[in-house]
Amino acid sequence: MAETVKYTDKDILEKARELANMIARTKEVDFFKRAEQQIKHNDKVQDLISELKQKQKQMVMFESMNNTELAKKVEAEFNELQDQLDNIPIVAEFKQSQVDVNDLLQMVTHVITNTVSEKIILDTGGNPLTGETGGGKAKSNDDCCGI
Repeated sequence: MAETVKYTDKDILEKARELANMIARTKEVDFFKRAEQQIKHNDKVQDLISELKQKQKQMVMFESMNNTELAKKVEAEFNELQDQLDNIPIVAEFKQSQVDVNDLLQMVTHVITNTVSEKIILDTGGNPLTGETGGGKAKSNDDCCGI
C-alpha cells in the first residue's frame, strides 16, 4: 500500500482559511452583508430595535423586583414591537440570509465530518455500509488487562 501524504495542523489551518475566504465570497454571505447594511441605515428598524432593548431592560428590572404584573405588561409590549420588526421585509430577508449562511456552514461541516469518517473506515479496512472500522472485533471488557 502506498504511503499517504501527512498534513500538519498548519497545512490544514491554511486550507481552512482558504475555504473560509471562499465562503465569505458566496452569494449567501454577500446577500447577508447587503441586508445588514440596509438594516443599519433604516431609521424605522433602528428605532424599533432601540425600543426593544428598552423593553427588555424594563422586563429584567420588573422581574428582578418580582413585579410580575408589570413584567407581563412590558413583555406584551415587547412582543408587539418584535412582531412589527419581523413584518418589515428587509428584516425578514436578513433573518433568512442568516439561516442560509448557517445552513451553508453546517453543510461544509457535515461534508468534512463524513469524509474524514469514511476515510478512516476505508483506511482501516472497515465497512462503510456499517460504519465499522477494520481490525477485527474489539475485545470484550472481560478480556481486558487479564482481569
